[in-house]
This record gives sequence, C-alpha cells and structure tokens, in this order.
Amino acid sequence: MASRLLVLLSFSFLFLHTYLSSAVDSISGSQSLSGDQKLTSNGGKFVLGFFSLGKSPQRFYLGIWYNTDIVSIITPVWVANRATPILNPSSSEFKFSNNGTLILLNQSKSLVWQAKANASSDSIAAVLLDTGNLVIRDRSNASRLFWQSFDHPTDTWLPGGKLGINKVTGEIQHLIAWKDAEDPAPGIFYIEIDPNGSSQFFILWNGTKIYWSSGLWNSKIFAGVPEMTSNFVYDFEYVNNEKENYFTYSVNSVDVISRFVMDLSGQIKQFTWVPASKQWILFWSQPRAQCEVYALCGAFGSCNENTLPFCDCITGFRERSPEHSDLGDHSGSCLRKSPLKCDGNNSGGTEMDKFYQMDTVRLPANPLALNAGSASECKSTCLKNCSCTAYSYNGGCSMWIGDLVNIQDFYGGANQAGTLFLRLASSELPDPHSKTTKIILMMVSAITFLTFSTFVCLIICVCLRERRRTNTSKISTDGTTVAFRYHDLKRFTKNFSDELGRGGFGPVYRGILPDSTPFAVKKLQDLSQGEKQFRNELSTIGTIQHINLIRLYGFCVEGSHRCLVYEFMANSSLDTHLFHDDKTNLDWEKRYQIALGTARGLAYLHEKCRDCIVHCDIKPENILLDSSFVPKVADFGLAKLIGRDVSRVLTSMRGTRGYLAPEWISGVAITAKADVYSFGMMLFEIISGKRNTNHWEDEKPGFFPAFAVRNLMAGEVARLLDSRLAGVAPVEEIARACKVACWCIQDEEIYRPAMGRVVQMLEGNLEISMPAVPKSLQIYMGQQQEQIMYFSPLPMNQNAVVPSFVSSGSDICGS
Repeated sequence: MASRLLVLLSFSFLFLHTYLSSAVDSISGSQSLSGDQKLTSNGGKFVLGFFSLGKSPQRFYLGIWYNTDIVSIITPVWVANRATPILNPSSSEFKFSNNGTLILLNQSKSLVWQAKANASSDSIAAVLLDTGNLVIRDRSNASRLFWQSFDHPTDTWLPGGKLGINKVTGEIQHLIAWKDAEDPAPGIFYIEIDPNGSSQFFILWNGTKIYWSSGLWNSKIFAGVPEMTSNFVYDFEYVNNEKENYFTYSVNSVDVISRFVMDLSGQIKQFTWVPASKQWILFWSQPRAQCEVYALCGAFGSCNENTLPFCDCITGFRERSPEHSDLGDHSGSCLRKSPLKCDGNNSGGTEMDKFYQMDTVRLPANPLALNAGSASECKSTCLKNCSCTAYSYNGGCSMWIGDLVNIQDFYGGANQAGTLFLRLASSELPDPHSKTTKIILMMVSAITFLTFSTFVCLIICVCLRERRRTNTSKISTDGTTVAFRYHDLKRFTKNFSDELGRGGFGPVYRGILPDSTPFAVKKLQDLSQGEKQFRNELSTIGTIQHINLIRLYGFCVEGSHRCLVYEFMANSSLDTHLFHDDKTNLDWEKRYQIALGTARGLAYLHEKCRDCIVHCDIKPENILLDSSFVPKVADFGLAKLIGRDVSRVLTSMRGTRGYLAPEWISGVAITAKADVYSFGMMLFEIISGKRNTNHWEDEKPGFFPAFAVRNLMAGEVARLLDSRLAGVAPVEEIARACKVACWCIQDEEIYRPAMGRVVQMLEGNLEISMPAVPKSLQIYMGQQQEQIMYFSPLPMNQNAVVPSFVSSGSDICGS
C-alpha cells in the first residue's frame, strides 16, 4: 500500500512539473513558477517567466515578453520586480499566498513583489492573455477581474493598455523608462496623462520638469502630433468619466506587431516588428531631436546632435561612471578633473580660478539674474561667490549656482543660446604668459628658415592654384561630375552666405561660378550620421541624366567637408508654391505638367536605368522647379537600388510620414511601387494645393484623399481643385489626375500601376477605369465593416474595374 502511494505521489509530481513546463497560460491554487518554467498565452504571442540581464553578477527578473517564435529578440514589455532583481530563479517562486495575493519570493523566500486580489486563493487564477496582459480573475467568471498588469505598466504601452488616472483610487498609469539598457529599475524619464485632468500627455524629467507635450486631444488626434492624421494602423480612444481618465489604442491589422516605449533616451518611441529582417524598426519618436530631452546628459554634461554618442562632459570634467554611460545612462553626471581653489575671499578666487569661454551653446537651465552693469562686473560677482560655477553676459548678467544641466553644443535655437563662461581651476587652462626664452629663440630660428621655404612654395602653389581654378571654375560639358575644392566653393558662395533652404542632410546655398553659371551646393552638416546618405546620393544621381532629374555638377570630399553641387533651380521646391502663400503662380497647366514631368523622371529611375532605383522619399519638398517650372526630382539620399534580376528588396524604414506606402509599416520587402504610392499622395496635394492632412470639411479636420474619392465617385471633381485657381481647369484633366492618384495609393502594391503606365495615363494614352476604394480610406469615409483590416486584398467598390496594368508579378520594378 505504501509503495502504491509513493508511486502515485511520484506520478502526481511528474504531472505537475510537466503541466507547468508545457504551454500553459495560468497558475492557481498551490501551483507556482520557478526556474525555467513559463506561462504562454493561449494564442502563443506572449510568455511570462524569469529572464536575466547583465553579465556580472547575474540578475533575474520576472516579466512578460513576446514569444520568440514570433519576435526572435527577447523584448520585455512588463517587469514585476524591476528594481529588485533576484539571484537564483530556481529557488525563487511566483505563486498565490494563502490570502489570495499573487507574490514573488526570492531565493531567501523574502517578498520582492506582490499583487493583491482581495479574494480567496481557491477561487482565482493568474492568466496571461494574448494581449500581453497578466490578469487575476475569477475562475468561474472570466470577466470578473481583480487585478491586471495593464493597470500597472512599466516602460511599455501595448495595444489595449491604458495610460491615465483612476479617479477612485488615485492611481496613475504612467510609463517610466529603464535606468539603463541592462537595468529595468525606474529611470528619470516619465510619460503620463496631465494629472490636472486635461486630455494630453506630458513627458517629464525626474517626475517634475515637463519638456514635451502631446497637445490636447481633439477627438481624432493630439494637437502636437499632426502626423496621426495619416496613420491608418492605429485607433486611439480617450475616455473621461467619473471613474477614469485615460487613453488606450488598438491596431487595425493582426499583421502589425507594435509597441510604444518610454525609452531611456528620454523619448517616447513607437516600434514596429519587421519579421523579414527580424528587427524592431523605429517608426515614430518624440521629442524629435535627442537634445530636446531635458538634462539628458546629466550635470556638467553637454548634448551635441552632430556626434555619437550625443552626450559628453564639458571641458574640465570627466565621466563619473563610463560603464553606465555605455549603457545609455548619462544621469550619473560628470566630475571635475581639478577642484576649484576659491577660498571665499574677494581676491583669492580671482587668482586661483579662471573662466573657460564656451560659444554658441544652449545656456544651462535655472539661471539667476543679477544686477550687473557690465561683463566685468558680472564676472567679478561670480568669482566672489564660491558656489558660482558659470556666468553669461548678454546685456544682462546671469549666474549659475551648483550643477549645470541642459547644455547643448552648437545650439541653433533662438532662445537661451549664447556664450557661457565656465569656472575652472586655473590648472585646467593654459597660461598665455608662460612662454620661455628657449621657445622664443626656437620660434625665431624657425621663422628665418621658413621665410625662404615659404617664398619658394608660394610660387609653386600659385601655379598649381591657377591650374586647379581653371578645372573647377566651369561645369563639365560631357556630363561627368567635377571634384570641387572646398576653398573654391566658399569663394563661389561668398562663404556660404546665401542659404536657399535645407535638404535631406544639411543646408543648401546659392553660388555663382566665374563663368556666371548659378549653382546650388548642399553641405553635409553631420558627418557621423549623414555620410551614408551623402555617398548614396553621389553614387545614385551622379551616374544618371534626365530632364526631370536634378543634375549633379560635382562634389567635394575634403577632410570633414562633404558637399554636393547641383544645377540651380530658380523656382525653388514645389511645396513653396503649393502650401506657403495665399496666392499661387501655379495654374492648372503648370501643375499638370509638373505631375507629368515628375512621373517621367520616376519612370526613368524605375525602368530605364541599369538598376531599378527606388527614390523612397517622394514629396513636394523633393520636387524642384527650374525657371520654366520644369520639375526635377531631387534628394536621393534615401534611394535604394534593386538589381534587374531581383523583384524586391528588404530595407529599413525610410521616407516621410504621410507619403509612406503600407508595406513600409508591415515590414515586407519593398518594390518601386512604394514610390508610386508616394507619388499618388503628392498628386492629391498638387490638385488641392493643401497638405492631405490639412484638409477641412464641414469645419472639421479631414483627409483629402478620402474627400477626393467621395467626390470622384459622385462625379463632382471640380470641388477638388485648389480654390486659388477659381475653377480654371479642364474637368476631364482633374478627373484623370484624381483617378491616377487613387490607383497609385492602393493598399496592395499589385493594384498600383508602374510609373511608366502612370505616364501613359496622364498623357491620355491609356484608358483609366474607375479606381477602387482602398480599405485605409474606407475608415475616413465611414464605410467600416466588422473586423476591417488595414491591408485589403481587393477593392470594396464592386463597380471598380481592374485595369490592364494589374497582373500577377509584373511591373514590380518596371521590368
């Protein structure tokens, strides 16, 4: 009998172990998780268990992450014991206590985390849902919840989760960034809903300083996030009642895996998983500029948008914890290399400490305004105060006491930019009066020797200079690019004084060659980040010629200087004529020819070059107009080459929101049809003269393509024309352009025409059937159906005729 009992107990133990080691989604009663045991959601999307971070010593956390069968990179979305890691998961336990509290015990059986359910442990279960939500619910009534992880997010906001305030309990659902890349402990950056009750989000430093706001919710988008208007993937909902005030969102496609994260960089980021490349792609972030994050680099650190990493200690300081900085945590601040010598008396400080001049910086936060009539008086006041670490004088005196935070190098902002005088020990600065007699004698001897050598070299240099000037003072007539010298470009552009605008990687300046030929030169501003775009643009546009493609005259690669020299476009870019004035000099004929010329240029890129060139960033800003308003496709920094033996290519997300094809979001490999989609979106803007997202209908914000489809189907295309044209345009041409645009923005790329067919359609040489209504536009047109998907396999409009250009596998790269 005893032996049978022992066998039964052994089988029971084996069954329980197998049960917990298999794909189960819940624990209840006396069950527990330890070691490598896990819970897997019913649909297999999420996993809960122990995972480790860091190398030495080992630290383990209980958390939820995507199943590696779906997302191959371990990506935690929720961590229970984020501030209290455990050392040995095998002897730790995740279970219910006798009073129904879900608890986590470490290797010493000490409590490190708990979730109170206020219910009997026999009647409840902890279940991991396929949304990534861990819930404690009634075993007999699944809709009765006692606790859920969605009410207690860590750094990640998943679809269906809430960010807001529980008005009954006062509990706030906010996101707090990790401390660093290997430590999920709460960091210093928060995002939360306005605690005063308004419908907007704030990002805060240290829970106190607001440095970004989403703007108020207007029932569709946040005022400070206008790009939400062109986002068909997500549905946002704002709820404000007597119990709660919160935001939530959902994803319209089961194919899209997405998450919002309060990143340790101080930015809120939206990531989308791309299965083909097995990586997370950054889709959206705020604030847009990294250095807009308040106090990102800690005390006595400075942010620089032109370098990687962004943070560095200012002169006279060194990093306190380089190992933490390498993991993205710069809050540990910087330490002085040499302590200040100020002893508190009025004269001592003047002799012992000096000031280092920092030009063109964003001045530190929290200045003290002093009543000083001159720069010398301001300096003297700071020296007499041993707590003063810096001062600035710009018509008024500002002084800083203690730590300096929020400094930015090479700051271009209009506010808080100036010259900072940083207090340092005199040993940190060179003494200009310490020249020795020996050095002076050596300099005199050197000057004597160099005088003769310089005279000889000068004659040689003048000859070479005249020869080179001849080579770089005129444009090549055979189409080859010219290698310009940076010194010559400075001279031709009057030291880059006439700025025309800003391109993909830097400012654009006007210049004139000695033969009176005008040109435009684009300077690479950030060598660390723009070098790839520079080389990409040079290798792409430098090898092709077409009347509707910008001509590259030459380039400059000299030291840290990178420049591209283009033909000058007298009428600037298309967007300046469409969006920036109450009047327009683009009549309908010019607009139609601009659309046709742009289509011809793209068709050449896709179909006539050795490799199919996908521009990847078609928008009005990248269509330049010459003196006769002939359009030229420009800015090839993001272009992608596809070999003729390859139909599509996988690449990281690139381009501009509002013009991105759906396949960018879903992460599939792209074809030239991505440019077709962008062209269609731009064609709508050429017709209307407004941004697609700036359309208003019945005094409400709308989306112009949806408005255009409605009127096209109703036969009222004249309503679509830019009001500034006063109706002066052939209705048949407006209808033709609108039909072309509608076919170009089809959700499925196979239903979009190749650019060669677009040219034929605009020229009137190809009959155009009534276009389909993309599912993405149905949302705006109020024609949603149950479980509507973002990517539609076929048109909703049953009267639509599939045109001749639709054929399986054809026209992918214009082949």
